[in-house]
Amino acid sequence: MAPLRLRIEDPQDLAVASAHLQDAVTAVGDFAYEKKRRRFAGVFNRFRWEAEGGVKLGPKRHSRIRTGVHFDDVMAVRSQNIRLDAKEAVVELLAVRFEASAGEEDPSGTITLDFAGGGTIALDVECIEGHLTDIGQPWETTSKPEHDIDA
Repeated sequence: MAPLRLRIEDPQDLAVASAHLQDAVTAVGDFAYEKKRRRFAGVFNRFRWEAEGGVKLGPKRHSRIRTGVHFDDVMAVRSQNIRLDAKEAVVELLAVRFEASAGEEDPSGTITLDFAGGGTIALDVECIEGHLTDIGQPWETTSKPEHDIDA
């Protein structure tokens, strides 16, 4: 299976990227905001949902891969319930969503990264412009993310 490479230019592209990033894990120190370049970037250990059931894997049966994600045209970054100074803290990404700015010209708005435990990182953007790229080779794992939907 070829590495995943996605260009993110609109809310539909963002929804596809969000589905691929569901249950990705990373350390808080793997996020960076380059204010002068107006770029927010992160590197995740992405669970390969697309490989489930379709690829012959070894005895561990599941896989993850390092994945880089960046968004351009970022004017500001805010976080809630995530200590950005706790660089070694591990967070699990649940979803990435977009909300258009009220009364503003399309396509400005806020891209929000939602994490397990209620943490968020919000990116105020002029437009949706980003990329998701798998890096290196996948590795096998025995653990598969599970969600308690009754809670």
